[in-house]
Amino acid sequence: MEGSLGIIGAGSMAEALLKGMLSCQLFSPGNIFVINRKNDERLIFFKENYGVNTTRDYRELVNRCAIIIIAVKPSDMGELLTRIQEHVTRNHIIISVAAGIHTSFIEKRLKKKVQVVRAMPNTSCQVKESATAISRGRFAGDEAVKVAQEIFSSVGKVVIVEEHALDAVTALSGSGPAYVYLMLEAMTEAGIKVGLMREVSQQLAIQTVFGAAKMAMESGEAPVHLRKKVTSPGGTTMAGISTLQQMGFTASIMEAIRCAAERSRQMMIENSR
Repeated sequence: MEGSLGIIGAGSMAEALLKGMLSCQLFSPGNIFVINRKNDERLIFFKENYGVNTTRDYRELVNRCAIIIIAVKPSDMGELLTRIQEHVTRNHIIISVAAGIHTSFIEKRLKKKVQVVRAMPNTSCQVKESATAISRGRFAGDEAVKVAQEIFSSVGKVVIVEEHALDAVTALSGSGPAYVYLMLEAMTEAGIKVGLMREVSQQLAIQTVFGAAKMAMESGEAPVHLRKKVTSPGGTTMAGISTLQQMGFTASIMEAIRCAAERSRQMMIENSR
């Protein structure tokens, strides 16, 4: 990918994206600039471990980089945009991974027709298995979307959606890893209660979820069909599934995602004030 890339923020998400891009050789370390608000130790870490440029000058980063990834806390977004506003031009591509921050908020604060792309990755980007959705702002062209798609493809799967769908994305795939981890906790504890050692129970639970997800991914079959294949009438799986349904398993998952989506919408309103 041509040109230089600026990353504002030096947290775990910024590091995961950096590792993914470098592994795919989208950018060379010498063409990447990283800045954060005050943590000098993180900038030193980035420079020493990845060979990228670090700076404390926002003007330098914006002037040098045509593509800028903003990976800061939503609460810090307003102050940051005010800081870089005078240096950003209509030729920049701004990619935001700040949850709950609408592209229109960024466009308004930058006070010009800047190409803005919003992305919702999840924490699995740290192992290059993120489920990421991206959407374009009013002024973002096809090239800006392509750039964002290439960047996030370096850490997992990417889908393109309209921005109004990102609340649902946040609730499903953004928060989704936590739902799976909770299920893994429950499976592990259940295995212990029925006679397994903790280490064995946890290994079996993790591998079971991994294998099921891989099967769903590679077979191309709908989950409902895969479930029916392993649920024999009167068998052990049927006994377990029946208990889950009686206790509201499916309904609770659906309600959790609905509540998370609603909270995402509320956060967008709060962060846009």
